[in-house]
Amino acid sequence: MLDRFNRKITYLRISVTDRCNLRCTYCMPEEGITLINRSDILSFVQIAEAVRTGSELGIRKIRITGGEPLVRKDLPELITMIRRIKKIKEIGMTTNGTLLDKYAGTLKQAGLDRVNISMDTIDPEKYKKITRMGNLESVFRGIKAALDAGLTPVKINFVRIPEVNEEDEEQVRLFCKANGLKIRAIRQMNLATGEFYPVEGGMGGVCKICNRLRLTADGYLKPCLYSDLGVPIREMDMKKAFLTVIGQKPKEGETSTSHQFYNIGG
Repeated sequence: MLDRFNRKITYLRISVTDRCNLRCTYCMPEEGITLINRSDILSFVQIAEAVRTGSELGIRKIRITGGEPLVRKDLPELITMIRRIKKIKEIGMTTNGTLLDKYAGTLKQAGLDRVNISMDTIDPEKYKKITRMGNLESVFRGIKAALDAGLTPVKINFVRIPEVNEEDEEQVRLFCKANGLKIRAIRQMNLATGEFYPVEGGMGGVCKICNRLRLTADGYLKPCLYSDLGVPIREMDMKKAFLTVIGQKPKEGETSTSHQFYNIGG
C-alpha cells in the first residue's frame, strides 16, 4: 500500500480512548478537557474490523494509544482480537505505566508484544508536578511488571519540557541503562503551529519515511498527526476509507486543530 509519494504504509496507530488518569502539563490544559461521549467511541468490534481491513491493504504494525489506553475497560480483549488477525506482525502500546503492574501479564498473554512508557523524570516530586497527580512509584512498578512479562524492548518516552526537566534527562538515561530500557527523547511539539521534530531513538517526526495512519477513538481515520484531514470510518465503506486517507496523506506535516495529543496519542 503506497501513498502518492511512494511511501509504503504499514503502521496504524489507534487511540482507544481520550480518557486519562493523569493530567500532564504538556498534554492537557489545567482546566480539563471536553470528553468524547462514550456512545461515540469505537467499539472493539469496530476497531478490529478496521485493523482487519487495513491488514488486507498492507498494515502490519499496530500501536494502541489514548489518552491512557489502560483506562479503557477490558483492553486485553481488544489485543486478543487484533492478535487473531494473521497479517498483523506487531502490536505495541504507549502508556503512562501507572496501571501496568496490574495488566502487564494479561496483556502479554493476550498478544501484546511491547510497550513504550512515558516518564519525564525520576524525581517523585517533580513527576507529581508534571503530571499534576501522578505517583512515580506506580510507574516503577509498571516498568518492572512489563519487563517480567516480556513486553520487550521496554522503551521510555522522555519529553523535554523547557525550564522544567532539562536537567533530568541524564538521570533518566542512566536509569534506563541500569534497567535494560531504551530511551526515546522527544522535544515538545505543537499541533496548531506545526512545530514538530524527529524523535531521538525512534522513527517519528521524519516525514519522508512516514509509514503510518491514525485512527481516533471516535472513529476518524487520519493520514497524519499534523493534518486536519480524515474520514469517519462508520460513514464509509472501510476499504474505501483506507484508500481515501492514503490518497490524502501529505508529503509532510502541516498544522492541525481537529485533535490534540491527549485524544490522538502523539
